[in-house]
Formats: sequence, C-alpha cells, structure tokens
Amino acid sequence: MQVSTAQEDGSQGKEFLAFKLGAEEYGIDILKVQEIRGYEAVTRIANAPEFIKGVINLRGIIIPVVDMRIKFKLGEPVYDQFTVVIILNINGRVVGMVVDSVSDVTTLMPEQIKPAPDMGTAFSSEYMIGLGTVDERMLILVDINRLMTSPDMGLSETLTAS
Repeated sequence: MQVSTAQEDGSQGKEFLAFKLGAEEYGIDILKVQEIRGYEAVTRIANAPEFIKGVINLRGIIIPVVDMRIKFKLGEPVYDQFTVVIILNINGRVVGMVVDSVSDVTTLMPEQIKPAPDMGTAFSSEYMIGLGTVDERMLILVDINRLMTSPDMGLSETLTAS
C-alpha cells in the first residue's frame, strides 16, 4: 500500500482511503475506516434491500454489509480475490462496505479538492465532498457519514441510534 505524505511547508492535508467501484476510483475519510477485510460469505437477512448483502460476525459484533456496486447500479458484482469489505465506524456504529478493490491512502491538500458537479448520475452529488486530483488521477470523494446515514440506505436507524 502506497502512502503519500503532507507537503514540506507544513500545510495539513486530509487522508483518504482510495477504492475502486467499476472503472471509477473513490475516496473516503481514512478516520472513518476501522479495518479492511477480504470478502467472505455473509448471512442474508430476509426482506432486506438487495444492496444490503447481509450481516457478518466481526469478533462478536453483528454488522450489516452493503454492496456499493449494487447500490449504485454499477453492473453485476463479481466477488474475486481483490474484493474487500471496508469496515467503517459511523457515529460509533460499525458497518461493512463491499468494494471492488482498495488502492492506497492518499493525502490531499485543500487546493487539490474541487467542488463536484451535479451530473445526475446514480451517485448523488449530495453524498460527494468533491473531486480530489493527484497528477492525472481523480478520486470521487464521498461523504461516507452522510451516505451511510441517508434514508435510502435503510441503515439510519441502526447508525444514528445512540
């Protein structure tokens, strides 16, 4: 895993975990990531939305697992050796997020983050912080708190409850 660091002038950047969904690369605040695990079979829950794959037992804690490829209608998901589950800690609650692969941790300076245009895509701009640019690379920066607690995820009661 490649980690880039803050500039020598002492200005502080923000670290993002970069991951892939289909052909696009996304980034989420590294401070929301608890751990990264290989994909394993989940226990399906009856009547759950299709994008909620089910639950896993993580060291005695039962956590919901969301497949972001299904949620954002990015084609038929394929589970292979690169598929990972990013374990997130959202408002003190733990949730898993299935993605195609994890790239690296990237530090972005404020000037490297541009506002996101509203393109009417499956991925609503209300869940985007902006677009992060590193050389020729572009990361779609996701407000993972807002996304995971949004009403259409159906997880809000478990993620916002105290």
